Amino acid sequence: MAVIIFLILILLVIILPGVRIINQYERGVVLRLGKYSRTLSPGFRVIIPYLDKMTKVDVRTTPMDIPKQEVITKDNVTVNVDAVVYARVIDAQKAVLETTNYAYATSTFAQTALRDVTGNFDLDELLSERDRISSQIREIVDAQTDKWGIDIESVKLQNIELPADMKRAMAKQAEAERERRAAIISAEGEKSAANAVAEAAHMLAQTPGGLNIRTLQTLEKISSDPSQKTVILLPTDLTDRFGKH
Repeated sequence: MAVIIFLILILLVIILPGVRIINQYERGVVLRLGKYSRTLSPGFRVIIPYLDKMTKVDVRTTPMDIPKQEVITKDNVTVNVDAVVYARVIDAQKAVLETTNYAYATSTFAQTALRDVTGNFDLDELLSERDRISSQIREIVDAQTDKWGIDIESVKLQNIELPADMKRAMAKQAEAERERRAAIISAEGEKSAANAVAEAAHMLAQTPGGLNIRTLQTLEKISSDPSQKTVILLPTDLTDRFGKH
């Protein structure tokens, strides 16, 4: 009985170190005596202790922040740009064997690509065409990381920080543009009002008795004011005669 217990203990000591639990979002890359052996799928797995070494690889999409980079644009404006890269391991074997740290390698290469790509654009393009710039960065980084078993799903530019003097200049430009638009709108309103008055005057002049009716309406408004007034009315035909001389 003691022998059986002893043998069981020995088996447990040998087997237990080789028991592995791989989560659904992981893959296990196994090296046997330093040489690639196999990639294990999720579940309960057993490897040979002391001979096999297993490295777990997370295959979920992982966001990687690209730190703020100082970039000189094509029109010689210095800006600070940062971004985020969404990457996912599609080949666990390559991710373990082709680089010492695939996440760090991807982030570092993305920093270089960010500086190179954004430096080829003017400031206006950098501010207005983020999607196109992000797409170019993604293509460059994805081509490099493919040999590491990494798929770059997307790259998003986040913050673009401008120099203080550039911010002030842009603010003044925006304010001037708003004032210009307000002046145009005001001028168009005055023009429309003037056209309406001219059209109304023309219609009154063409309508028999129109001016007399308008005069009576004006007198009615004046008479509603309690202040004293002296109003002298002249016949229309008399004023017309004076106007002709």
